[in-house]
Amino acid sequence: MMSDLFLNILAIYLDAAPWLLLGLIAAGLIKAWVSEAWMIRWLGGRGFGPVARAAVIGAPLPLCSCGVLPAALGLRRSGASRGSTLSFLIATPETGVDSVAVTYALMGPFMAIVRPIAAIFSAVFTGILGGLVPEKPLPPAAAPDCDDGGCCSSLPIGKAKPKPSPEAAWKCGLEGLRYAMTDILDDLAFWLAIGIIAAGALITWLPPQSLAQWGSGVPAMLVMLAIGVPMYICATASTPLAASLLLLGVSPGTVLVFLLAGPATNIATLGLLRRELGGPVLAVYLFGISAAAIACGLATDALVQYTGISVTAQVAETGELVPEWLSILSATLIAVFAIRPLRNSLLERVPKAG
Repeated sequence: MMSDLFLNILAIYLDAAPWLLLGLIAAGLIKAWVSEAWMIRWLGGRGFGPVARAAVIGAPLPLCSCGVLPAALGLRRSGASRGSTLSFLIATPETGVDSVAVTYALMGPFMAIVRPIAAIFSAVFTGILGGLVPEKPLPPAAAPDCDDGGCCSSLPIGKAKPKPSPEAAWKCGLEGLRYAMTDILDDLAFWLAIGIIAAGALITWLPPQSLAQWGSGVPAMLVMLAIGVPMYICATASTPLAASLLLLGVSPGTVLVFLLAGPATNIATLGLLRRELGGPVLAVYLFGISAAAIACGLATDALVQYTGISVTAQVAETGELVPEWLSILSATLIAVFAIRPLRNSLLERVPKAG
């Protein structure tokens, strides 16, 4: 049993590592190249507009539960509002161009259409709820160390930003990556480790086949929430499991609840949200995702029953979406940079941009 636990934890870490590395790179480039003025103008403030824009921006991105954490943290620290941050944090892992393609292949066109629509709805709904929570001003964020004319120089809202030289843009991008692989990774490492270990334990002691007995209806959807909320499973990796649940008799709406709640939540996300945004926002986050997922699940089952659509998909054999060598390389890089003494010795050899 312990060997199974270790192998499951290792498998989850290897699956998550490429997407986490991609998320860290995205966070670094956001920090380096996206001005705070632009972020505040498009994703700051309250209301429907910023929340909807964050959901639409995040929905197509191929980032998973772990990968979206550094990107969302970068957005938040660059001036995005609570509602926009929550919306991005939900829409991005719940769907993406990769997961929609796999959904179409394994579950058919109906679920491939319903899934992203439900993801955007749940993101906007929860983001609007999060925006109602009183918000304290953000502390000033430490910007990458670039010269005043560089790509990441901080300028007041409304002031034109000078076009950086290629050399300045390159240096600023490197500083953004340095920031992501140090500050943001340090903030994520503990909760990521807890989340991956917990997910490995759930997979070891609660086989996916045991979920099939619940069938459909609100009780079955609540069970899917209870399983999906603490578990780490990405949108793409959850699709074959969801397809198998459909074949075993679980209703499309119940499967949709798992597809929404599983990728959008895990212990790492919950711990980071509580620290960064506070307990009330965490409660709103859980309520919003749960309520939206169940509402979308019930609507999906009702639509299937009314139209008589058959959602049973032909489950096909699919290869690994990420090469094994890339998973191992990504996992090694993240582990090296998460160990501070080793990381510091490596970064000392890399001159800072200035």
